[in-house]
Amino acid sequence: MDTDALIEAVDDGELRIHELEQHADADDAAEARRRLVTAETGADLETIGEYAFGAADAESNVENMLGAAQVPMGIVGPIEIDGGAVEGTRRLPLATTEGALVASVNRGCAGIRAAGGATARVLKNEMTRAPVFRVDDVAAAGETAAWVRANVDRLAEAAEATTSHGELREVTPYVVGDNVFLRFGYATGDAMGMNMATIATEAACEVVTSETPAELVALSGNLCSDKKPAAINSVEGRGRTVAADVEIPRDLVETYFKTTPEAIAEVNTRKNLVGSAKAGALGFNAHTANTVAAAFLATGQDIAQVVEGANAITTVDVREGGDLYASLTIASLEVGTVGGGTKLPTQTEALEIVGVGGGGDPPGENADALAEVITTAALAGELSLLGALASDHLASAHEELGR
Repeated sequence: MDTDALIEAVDDGELRIHELEQHADADDAAEARRRLVTAETGADLETIGEYAFGAADAESNVENMLGAAQVPMGIVGPIEIDGGAVEGTRRLPLATTEGALVASVNRGCAGIRAAGGATARVLKNEMTRAPVFRVDDVAAAGETAAWVRANVDRLAEAAEATTSHGELREVTPYVVGDNVFLRFGYATGDAMGMNMATIATEAACEVVTSETPAELVALSGNLCSDKKPAAINSVEGRGRTVAADVEIPRDLVETYFKTTPEAIAEVNTRKNLVGSAKAGALGFNAHTANTVAAAFLATGQDIAQVVEGANAITTVDVREGGDLYASLTIASLEVGTVGGGTKLPTQTEALEIVGVGGGGDPPGENADALAEVITTAALAGELSLLGALASDHLASAHEELGR
């Protein structure tokens, strides 16, 4: 059917708006939706309808496709990283609508670069899924938990039969009355791995229900914990736990940040540590989510998982000799270089800028590298904002850039 026929079929009640791709190609279906929405709302959708990829490329990423949202993209770096998966200089594209963000992160990158680069490491890699089971009483809960602890190998066999890259690393039982939660943790290669973990866990749950008194209630019991602030992710991590640090000589701090190591350290303590503690925050940082969100948009990550990406702690102190030491540890950075939004053309190109497109060799290396680059760039953003606050330049910087 052509576009006019699709619109007529919807208007006549013969088709519903989500059924258009069954009767036309994806681009014609998207055009028909735009025309239908324009007729209904009066909105001009000319710009939404201008996108640089075929609508069929996004069929696994969105339903009822209307068009595309265009977000300005900038570039930061180069930044030199001594990482477990990265060695040398990298640039990172950031997609954002917040003026001054890219400039701020770039200033931090320049300071780190002048100091000889940063160090970064992925400390843990474990995507989690935590189903919840019903039992009759705490005796049955204890029996179930004990069986699980003794039979992780059987659960691993069932889970890993569903995937060529996933590896079950641990299963931790948690009991609350007649509820049993099992927190499964997986290595997922270069995929972010949420879907992989879900499918694998479903297979493992069948073994649990067949061998214990437990009955599965929900495949996700929120102890995972996905796309929600959660202390368990702060402590145990989820996805990749990543740390980056740098030592910057005093003279370079004064040159690039227009302040002193002591002033930056005091702002970090009073703002990021004391202020965050008083607020009851899970993230003890200045604005890590800014860099994480912009990098997620640019590289095709699951944007809602910026919630976990903000779960970070910034530390700063003055080392002997007066130099500045700064670190950023992100407890739960959930990234991948295959699957999901990473295969869209714009995001594929952005990953190529970083040098991490597709699967790594060995598997997981590209996603580790992306995590190290994002964390190092976020550290640069932390340093820049702390420096602006310490030098009282935050407001003037935004005013100068017209934001």
